[in-house]
Amino acid sequence: MKTTKVTFLILLCFTFLLSCKTETKKEQVDSATKSAVTEGTEEKQGQAFIQDDEATPNVLNIAIGSKDHTTLVAAVQAAGLENALVNAGPLMVFAPTNEAFDALPAGTVENLLKPENKDALANILKYHVTPGNYSKDFLKKFKKLGQSNGVDVKVTKDDSDVFIGEAKIIASIPAGNGIVHVIDKVLLPPSN
Repeated sequence: MKTTKVTFLILLCFTFLLSCKTETKKEQVDSATKSAVTEGTEEKQGQAFIQDDEATPNVLNIAIGSKDHTTLVAAVQAAGLENALVNAGPLMVFAPTNEAFDALPAGTVENLLKPENKDALANILKYHVTPGNYSKDFLKKFKKLGQSNGVDVKVTKDDSDVFIGEAKIIASIPAGNGIVHVIDKVLLPPSN
């Protein structure tokens, strides 16, 4: 009888230890699975969301870092165009200031930022981007530029000022993948 009790006790201890080890392994597997699933489903993916403090800022970084372009950044994010603005380029971005957006008719910006207007917003924003890396002075040589939305915009000059459409270039900031020309009006593509 004594041998049976000892055998039973050893078997009970062995079962207890085995169940503890299985539980720990299961927690490790669950934790690894949860981590892999969370990493794969993040909303913000792509080159625009890689953190790099050493490289020359790209056109998107410049806009994000400017207190005068918060509306533009919100529009770029609403249209989902962040990754397009960090590609190798070169890109010329004509960046309207917050004041330029404020000058639009009341409710225009709010309406464009709605999810159902994402395509219209993207079209307007692409009308502010063209391939190239031309200075303000070099742009004086052009009569028009082909924008990323497939529509041309008129280029005019007046003394030392350069206008893209009706918008005046008020500053230019070199970027790692092009140049940001700050403008005083929002460019609206011609309606068909």
